[in-house]
Amino acid sequence: MADATELAPPTVRRSWWTRLPVVSQLRQSIGLQRGMLIAGLVLAAIFVLAAVFAPLLAPYGYSQLRDAAGTFGAQQPPSAEHLLGTTVGGYDVLSRVIWGSRTALLVIVVAVTASILVGVLLGLISGYFGGWLDRVLVMIADAIYAFPSLLLAIVLAIVISGGQSSMWGGIFAAALSITVIFIPQYLRVTRSEVIRIKSEAFVESARVIGAGHVRIMSRHVLRNSTRTLPLILTLNASEAILTLAGLGFLGFGIEPTAAAEWGYDLNKSLSDVTAGIWWTSIFPGLAIVLVVLGLTLVGESLNDLADPRLRKRAAGPEPVEDLGVELPAGQQEGEQR
Repeated sequence: MADATELAPPTVRRSWWTRLPVVSQLRQSIGLQRGMLIAGLVLAAIFVLAAVFAPLLAPYGYSQLRDAAGTFGAQQPPSAEHLLGTTVGGYDVLSRVIWGSRTALLVIVVAVTASILVGVLLGLISGYFGGWLDRVLVMIADAIYAFPSLLLAIVLAIVISGGQSSMWGGIFAAALSITVIFIPQYLRVTRSEVIRIKSEAFVESARVIGAGHVRIMSRHVLRNSTRTLPLILTLNASEAILTLAGLGFLGFGIEPTAAAEWGYDLNKSLSDVTAGIWWTSIFPGLAIVLVVLGLTLVGESLNDLADPRLRKRAAGPEPVEDLGVELPAGQQEGEQR
């Protein structure tokens, strides 16, 4: 009699890198959904790499007006010395676009990090304790939605630095306004998950053995209530870039001598468009569009893959792998029918 363990299917162990968040979703996606996710990841990766390695990639500084050969000159067309031309202020367009990615990335990091820390903490407290505190926090979160993020950014820019922002002044003005708008989103998502999880059996067991509220919230509830936050993060990152660009376009952004910012460059190139000078506006605008498009594609794709109904509908039934085990003759005939 054959050993029962010989007929057991072999255990397939996945590599550690296949279990990473983005890699796991990429393996689950197929067809158009996979194409959208790959396109978004490529655009997002180019944006992050340009921001991190801006000093190596940019041919000039973001506020540089001259080199050893002399001044650059204003509104110079694309050439071998300046691949994307120069702006009305005499800055190199390519360098401003590359350095602008670093400013955008800093705003995303500051705004999203602060939003997650505050929103998750308030959502955890609101959902776990409930009562009057829950009602007050939810009411405040609903009221915040009435404030336009761009208008709040303008007000904060004026309060912080009088509308003429330094690098970090402009970054914090945009980041603080975005943080205030994003906090209710993280609060509501975390609160709904906490309300569901706090009634689970393992939470009740922790209460029975005498665990305190802080230990239950930090060790049991928080860990299981933040799984959907990466999906919201990618969508909020694109909105953060749009708010920063809008702030600079309206003239409340960062000064060109402090840092490069795409919205400011678009504002200064408005008069160039009517004069047939296209390179000063098209490249900063294209950078905004591509980065927002990439982050949005990643967020929407991850959101679809997180929904089991959409994932199964897109992928269809999973194929059965051949494990090398022969079936009885009668069962083989039934499978063929």
